[in-house]
Amino acid sequence: MSLTTLQKPTQYLIALIVAIITILASASQSQGNSSISLSPLNEHSRSTKLITRFLSKYHYKTFKINNSLSDQIFDSYIEALDPNRSYFYQKDIDSFQIFRYKLDDALNHPELNAPFQMFRLYQARVDERALYALGLLKEKFNFSINEKLIIDRSKLDWAVDKDELDEIWRKRVKNDVLALRLAEKDAGEIKDTLVKRYKGIAKRSQQIDAEDVYQLFINAFASTLEPHTNYLSPRTSENFEIRMSLSLEGIGALLRTDGEYTLVEKIIPGGPADLCGLLHATDRIVGIAQQNEKEFNDVIGWRLEEVVEQIRGTKDTKVKLQILPGKEGQTAKIKEIHITRDKIKLEEQAARSEVIEIHDESKVFKIGVIDIPAFYIDFAAYQRGESDYRSTTRDVDNLIKQLKSEKIDALILDLRSNGGGSLTEATQVTGLFIDEGPIVQVRDSNGHIEVHRDLNTNISYQGPLIVLVDRFSASASEILASAIQDYHRGMVVGETTFGKGTVQQLVDLNNFDSTRDEKLGQLKATIAQYFRINGGSTQHRGVVPDIDFHTNFTSDEYGERALKNALPWTSISPISHHYGFIDEQIIKNTASMHDSRIKVDDKFNSLVNILQLDSELRNKKTISLLESTRKKEYEKIESIRAANQKFLKNTEANLNKLDDDEQYIDVLLDETAHIATDLAKFLKSHRSNSFVDQNH
Repeated sequence: MSLTTLQKPTQYLIALIVAIITILASASQSQGNSSISLSPLNEHSRSTKLITRFLSKYHYKTFKINNSLSDQIFDSYIEALDPNRSYFYQKDIDSFQIFRYKLDDALNHPELNAPFQMFRLYQARVDERALYALGLLKEKFNFSINEKLIIDRSKLDWAVDKDELDEIWRKRVKNDVLALRLAEKDAGEIKDTLVKRYKGIAKRSQQIDAEDVYQLFINAFASTLEPHTNYLSPRTSENFEIRMSLSLEGIGALLRTDGEYTLVEKIIPGGPADLCGLLHATDRIVGIAQQNEKEFNDVIGWRLEEVVEQIRGTKDTKVKLQILPGKEGQTAKIKEIHITRDKIKLEEQAARSEVIEIHDESKVFKIGVIDIPAFYIDFAAYQRGESDYRSTTRDVDNLIKQLKSEKIDALILDLRSNGGGSLTEATQVTGLFIDEGPIVQVRDSNGHIEVHRDLNTNISYQGPLIVLVDRFSASASEILASAIQDYHRGMVVGETTFGKGTVQQLVDLNNFDSTRDEKLGQLKATIAQYFRINGGSTQHRGVVPDIDFHTNFTSDEYGERALKNALPWTSISPISHHYGFIDEQIIKNTASMHDSRIKVDDKFNSLVNILQLDSELRNKKTISLLESTRKKEYEKIESIRAANQKFLKNTEANLNKLDDDEQYIDVLLDETAHIATDLAKFLKSHRSNSFVDQNH
């Protein structure tokens, strides 16, 4: 980069000198001086060349690695290092400015010293903060003072000096102590727990190696393109395979690191966590104990592989977890749960059905429900040529036959929390409800458009159809829901879906490296985008339901809309297709019936009240450090939750209780069954009886 690109070359030189002095001085203060040896490895140069070459040629988004992109990478890397602005000073950020327009050079040449220098200073700052936090534990906090902790500092100014950063950390440590006091821990337990936690933060910072730093920097670059492109270092690639194995044999949860917490990223359908209903996506795991242990290991600040090692174990053994429920945000109280480890079987992830009876006036309507947790196929059995291999399409087709034999009046496809899976299966399942025709369009980085079609003229079910979705329905789920909507074949109800309308490819970098003497890791890159047959994308906007339950109070909190640099919604030309029998008037009439019903439905409104409360808690900006106030807040929250949950308890004697957890009515599914009943009535009154007869 030429100095002519800077307005003040003298300031550039001063900043350079300050940066070098600051970085070297701070690095030398770090414990054992281990950070000084943290430098890029030879294989990082080869990996960078392969990554930039592949992304430049195949990534769906056109980009150039230049000063403009370097500016974005710089901010992204700083955010990755210190997202809550709790370690760096403003002077540190100022000293880094010499690198703002040089990170493109780091990628193009490649020459990676700059991000490593920045990381070494970060490592020193972590040591400083951990030592300060440990020192605070020797003091006695006054919990009768009315002061607040700012939860999210990501948009605030950096601390200007040590006094300001010390005050930020004083409140943070005070909150950690208060949280454990409210969890009824005694003074000795609190001190022991937090000493281990803060020592662990420093220890794990020092354990970070060159591979970790390189991955962090490359992902700062990748995240400027869009959120689903990322690099997995050799060790992360191996751990990812272990995590996937753990998700299928263990508790059935996919975990990831979120700052100093271990976050539940996804609950695997049919696994122990899913079946017991005690652990959910966005929950944070803060403590782990084995079934015979009384003491929990505080795992805040632990590396992901260490947490995974604690959770995995022998089938039929229990693991005890302390979690902070994600729905309650930063104000969450620690909750203890027990999960029995098991191996997830394909049949437990498979589609399943039930019949809900709706008493409407003098008639009982039978509403069939098919829950589809994912779009799956037993590919190994398929390749072996086994005639009875399992797949979503085959299972759903068989379930439809069973439900039709029970004379159902309407059918619900439940795609809530279905994160996707096989595109082919999503296409073929859609084909069970329409005549042959296009289902989805896929455009690649070269602009080539491929149309995926249902080629089977057979229709398994022709009756009234509802597709139930939520904010976690993504990818292949959105393809099915949007096709049913575009064909006017059925109605979509629930919440606006996730909005993931892109296609990723996983590339092993070693397959493109002739030397093959070192492992280089893997690259996951976005290479294509989905488009509906009406031309609109499912990307970003998701699928907007015909009837919205209005249970999502902050639309930008979930899905692609919440992800930084997510690709925008766009459209291409629509593709010709035939239309079904769900017109605007039917949707309007059905929606009107729904609106009238929920106004007087205590169960539905109680659920909405709980969800609204959870949303408010998640989005709190500050938290009180006054103990009496915190206790009152907890009591108020529990009172509101209990008052609303009493309407939701399921008293049916034939339901089994799981681990003493309360069983609640699925209010949204129940209301969807009422909507399906209304739809069946409207269609019967508007069409000949021959339409209804086709379903039996």
